[in-house]
Amino acid sequence: MSWVILIASGVLEAVWASALAASKGFRRKKPAAVFVVALVASMAGLAYAMSDLPTGTAYAVWVGIGASLTVVWAMVTRKERASLARILLLLLLVASVVGLKVVS
Repeated sequence: MSWVILIASGVLEAVWASALAASKGFRRKKPAAVFVVALVASMAGLAYAMSDLPTGTAYAVWVGIGASLTVVWAMVTRKERASLARILLLLLLVASVVGLKVVS
């Protein structure tokens, strides 16, 4: 169950990071509210998962999921440029996160 919560928390990390950018420095209320709710839920899930999983592994997986999804979302919404090199590096990051799960 800890792994499921950790993955969901990683997804929420991408949500709060994207909402933070969309809030334009907290000047837009709806994205700012999404940021706060997603941040609290993401941190709570990470804290729960860390009570059962090794801290380093849990944190690396959480960050890897959040960072990967944030970049993918930025590419899909055309806020960041997609390139072959960036996509290959993201795949390497995802493979590393999967590898951490496999060896844990």
